[in-house]
Amino acid sequence: MNELLHLGPLSDDALEAAADFHARLLPGIEATLSGGADPLTLVFLPAAYEHRAWRLAAVQGLARRFAPSRVNAVESDERDAVAAAQRWLDGAGGVTGQLLPLNGTGAGGVLYPS
Repeated sequence: MNELLHLGPLSDDALEAAADFHARLLPGIEATLSGGADPLTLVFLPAAYEHRAWRLAAVQGLARRFAPSRVNAVESDERDAVAAAQRWLDGAGGVTGQLLPLNGTGAGGVLYPS
């Protein structure tokens, strides 16, 4: 099953959050991936739009560096939404390097072909 790594809280300021992520959290994430976590999903708390670019760049960089391991990230503070995304990512073997904002209150059921 897809391993989850919850990150945060981080600063509301995007530059401060990015600096904190890279200095404090990234070494542990790299160690987790080097230890064989595959796939790994990072879980960020929701943040303002200004955080999207550095988060996406970090996830894409990790996915490239640790390929063929799969690395993705979700943005949510809703346990059920994160669990649903984790299940979906488990079945999506080609998805890596993605940052998925989740909204557990507005989505309908996911339909799968029989």
